[in-house]
Amino acid sequence: MPEVLEFVLRIGVVFVAFLVLPLLVGQTEHKVMAHMQSRLGPMYAGGFHGWAQLVADGVKFAQKEDIVPTNADRRVFQLAPVVALIPYLIALVAIPLGPGLVGADLETGLFFVLAAMGVGVLGSLMGGWASANKYSLLGAFRSAAQLLAYELPFVLAAASVAMAAGTLSLQGIVDQWQPWWLIWQLPGMLCFFVAGLAELHRPPFDMPIADAEIIFGPYTEYTGIRFALFLLAEYAGIVVLGALTTVLFLGGWKGPFDDQLGWLWTLLKTGGVAFVVIWARVAYPRLRADQLQKLGWQFLVPLALFQLALTGVVEVAF
Repeated sequence: MPEVLEFVLRIGVVFVAFLVLPLLVGQTEHKVMAHMQSRLGPMYAGGFHGWAQLVADGVKFAQKEDIVPTNADRRVFQLAPVVALIPYLIALVAIPLGPGLVGADLETGLFFVLAAMGVGVLGSLMGGWASANKYSLLGAFRSAAQLLAYELPFVLAAASVAMAAGTLSLQGIVDQWQPWWLIWQLPGMLCFFVAGLAELHRPPFDMPIADAEIIFGPYTEYTGIRFALFLLAEYAGIVVLGALTTVLFLGGWKGPFDDQLGWLWTLLKTGGVAFVVIWARVAYPRLRADQLQKLGWQFLVPLALFQLALTGVVEVAF
């Protein structure tokens, strides 16, 4: 197969996965929360188990009027949802699904994915600033402050895995991964997952959004499809976080059976991480601003540094 055609096919597969997987996570969140909280609403649309709830939500958003505030910076306001969504599509390109099943196998794939995920906050900043609403702007500032607090432990925890594997290639990390890493990399995995939740503004770290209150953070002035794009960006972020956690800490496509089913193991592990993200939303209340900053700077950063030191000791000893 010509290299150009193969590259186009790889990107096409990534694009299809990007369109499908976040929607599946959204549908799963509807059902899991409905069962955990005894919410009957999501169980009716379409009949059996409310299978059409996600379709109903999509139709609802499509029917709503697209409103741009009078004093808003129209061009930036309209571009912000796209800026929030696209970085996660770019990140998925470099995350391997199986041996050789990756959109672009980069030697510095880990740095590429982490950098792409960090860009997503620009969408919130743009939306909050361009809305001409002081509450939206405050939510945007909170998003930036939260990113500053949790980006450092997020990157340090990922760096410990790269140091253990001796490579920044995500495929290389999976190749070097061993099951016993689950023991001494556990603090790093905990740090990475919690910091990832905070970067995605997922509960209990949804302080910038606080959807149960009067406002919706940087997205307060958004309606219709543009608002739906912000929600889709959140679900896409969950997919990327789950896939990256799988690749770095859970062995990626490695499983107890034939490696030919490696892609299935990756999807199952990613789905498991996504379920934990949804469960955390139901199980824990929102943190206060001071609690959120204290957790990041006084607990996660030292924990990530401890993991780096532990990795160095283990590498020297073994």
